[in-house]
Parts: sequence; structure tokens; C-alpha cells
Amino acid sequence: MKTKNKFFLIAIPFFLVVCSYFTYQFINKSTHTSLVKTTPEFIITADELVNTYSKNEAKSNTLYAGKIIEITGIIKEITFLNDRTTVILKSNSETFGVICDVNPNQQEKFKQLKQHQRIKVKGLCKGFLKDVILLNCTIDLLKNNE
Repeated sequence: MKTKNKFFLIAIPFFLVVCSYFTYQFINKSTHTSLVKTTPEFIITADELVNTYSKNEAKSNTLYAGKIIEITGIIKEITFLNDRTTVILKSNSETFGVICDVNPNQQEKFKQLKQHQRIKVKGLCKGFLKDVILLNCTIDLLKNNE
């Protein structure tokens, strides 16, 4: 009987550690997976995306939400709050824009960004609150004529 108890006293904590490790790996991988080599389902400008969402949010959500999209736009604001790097792209609308939550592996490119710079961003579209939200974004720096 003592051998059986020893087995359970060792097996249960081991099982919990293994389960915790795989859960952490799954969550960490899904939120920090690089989209650099992923082909976007849509290529659109920030203006077009915001206009589409502001005209018909429900239709736009069925079209874009949960999909990888690539957006070209001009930087309105760059922030670093709560250990999150974020780029906000301008649109034709004064009240709406595109919030791009940047993937942590993009820090070198993030350091090169400046306000009013034209960039290309690829990310997972989460929908529309006050702005269109993109998560896990990768940054592609553009030259002025692109």
C-alpha cells in the first residue's frame, strides 16, 4: 500500500507540471507566432479598411475578423504602454483608425518607426471597436515611392 501511495505522490505533481508546461507552450505559441511568412487573405489600405468597417461593421466582421490581413498606411501614433508596442495608422476619418498590436519579435523594426511614416503591417484582424484592431502584427518598412 505504501508503494502505491508513493507512486501517486510522485505521479500527480509530475502530471500537473507536464500539463502546465504544454498549456503554457500552446498559449505562448498562439499569441506570439510570427506572421512574417504567412500569406495574408486580404491586402488593403488603412483608409479602405476603416471605410468598410464604418459603413457596415457586421458585413466587415464576416469578411475580415479572424483573418490575416495586410494593410498599408501612415503612422498616426506610436505607443509603448504596459509592455505592449502599438502603432496606430491614420485613415480618412478623423475619429477612426487602425490599432496594430506589434509582435514582440518586431522590436528592431519598431525602433525605426517615426510618426507620419508609411508602413505595411500584417496582422490578425479582431474587429472594430472605436478603431479596427489588428493583433500579432509584423512590420514592413516602405520607401516613400512604394
